Amino acid sequence: MKRLAPFALTDVGGRSADNRAMTDDFITLQAPDGACVRIARHGAHVLSWLPAGAPEQLYLSPRSEFVPGKAIRGGVPVCFPQFAERGALPKHGFARTLPWELVMQEQGKDDALAVLRLRDGEVTRALWPHAFELELSVRVGGRVLDIELACENTGDTPLQFTTALHTYLRVGDLDAVSVEGLSGLRYFDSIKQAEALQRMDLLLTGEKGVLDLDRIYFGVKERPLVVTEDRRQVVFTQQGFDDAVVWNPGPDRCAKLADMPPEGWSEMLCVEAATVGIPVQLPPGETWVGRQSLQLL
Repeated sequence: MKRLAPFALTDVGGRSADNRAMTDDFITLQAPDGACVRIARHGAHVLSWLPAGAPEQLYLSPRSEFVPGKAIRGGVPVCFPQFAERGALPKHGFARTLPWELVMQEQGKDDALAVLRLRDGEVTRALWPHAFELELSVRVGGRVLDIELACENTGDTPLQFTTALHTYLRVGDLDAVSVEGLSGLRYFDSIKQAEALQRMDLLLTGEKGVLDLDRIYFGVKERPLVVTEDRRQVVFTQQGFDDAVVWNPGPDRCAKLADMPPEGWSEMLCVEAATVGIPVQLPPGETWVGRQSLQLL
């Protein structure tokens, strides 16, 4: 399946799987420099990202239920073929609640890569009558995490979808967090059900700043977004995805989520590569590819 370039590991001729660790349900990728990612086959869900020499960067709810048919709360869920409740399918689609096949897992000189696959079947066709093949490629090395989602239309009719990589970034103090790169963008406020213009960088200021934060920013494309918390910065870049979503449930909505602790809202911020405003239109035999890259500075 076609991928965005460049994505291949370094040292292409000298990969090995000597230090990989895998069970039937979980995959651990570790680069030679110690950078590490943990992935669940359930939903092809990235659960953890430890950059080289740095602590955990993703938020995973301690109340997540690792059971068939249920989504995992936190990490990086794959939303496909529907974002949120913007359609007739279950919220965020079905890709995040189904088991994926591990296609390959390799280590290079500087990084490590895993590729997982989901194909249409009886369960998906009962919800969405299309033939497709999804591949999620996860690469880790140094202080960079690359996640690439590819969808091939393997049927004989066009298909349409919306999608996102619903990344939960771990934070220590929301009062100290800002998101740069959104200024000048139009967004849809999913709480107020209204469009607005972002006139400056997004500053999060405790409860007042995150109480009703659920926004789809349109036309982000390859514009980098920088999440700053005190001296820590994480740069989010994307290819293939047109939009970005910034979300935090706030204390009131978080209290209603059975798979989140009451204080969980104060420990995370979602910054999601997404294509929502204009759905992907994919002819038979064609492939769409989108990638989100996170770099800890």
